[in-house]
Amino acid sequence: MSGYGYTVFDTAIGRCGIAWGVSGIVGVQLPEAREIDTRRRLYRLYPEAREQRPPLNTEIAIEGIAALLRGGDADFSDVALDVSGIPNFNQRVYQFTRTIPRGETRTYDEVASGVRVPGAVHSVAQAIGRNPFMIIVPCHRVLEAGNYADKISPYGGVISKRRLLTIEGAHPTMSKTLFEVLLPPVAPPRPHN
Repeated sequence: MSGYGYTVFDTAIGRCGIAWGVSGIVGVQLPEAREIDTRRRLYRLYPEAREQRPPLNTEIAIEGIAALLRGGDADFSDVALDVSGIPNFNQRVYQFTRTIPRGETRTYDEVASGVRVPGAVHSVAQAIGRNPFMIIVPCHRVLEAGNYADKISPYGGVISKRRLLTIEGAHPTMSKTLFEVLLPPVAPPRPHN
C-alpha cells in the first residue's frame, strides 16, 4: 500500500479524515468523539498511509465534503475513487448511490431495483454498511424500508444518518416506536361545518 496518504481536515461537524492512493480516494472517515480516535481509525484501516499534503483529486473531495457538511452543495462527479478490492456488486451500489440528489433518500429496495437486482435488499444493506467513501458515496441517503434513519457505516464515526440528512435539508426521519409499528396511523379529526 505504498504511495498512500491521508490527512485530517476541519468541517462543520468536526475533524474528518481522508485517505488516498494513486488511483483515487480509498476512504473517508467522519469524526469520532476525539480527533485522536479519527486518526487511530485511519491508521488501523490504512497502516501504510502517511500523513501528507493531499493531491488535487483529494483536495476537490475535501472541499466538497466540507461544503456539504456546512449545508451547501457539493459535486463529487469528478472525484476518482479507488475501488480495487471492492466487490463488483458493491461498486454498482456505490455508483447508483452517487446519483441520489442532495436532500433526497432511497430505500434499500429502490437501490436494489436501481442496480437491476430486485430483491437484493440484504446485499444492498451490507454494501451500504461497508461503504468506505462516506459523503462522496452518500450512503446516509439510503434508508430501510420503513424510511427511518438507521445506523451509518463504521466510517461514520459518531455521526448519524439523521444528522447528515438534516444538514442536507432532507426531511429528517425518525425511528419508529413499537406503537407506530403495531398501530395504524390515525387520521386527524375533521373540522365541523
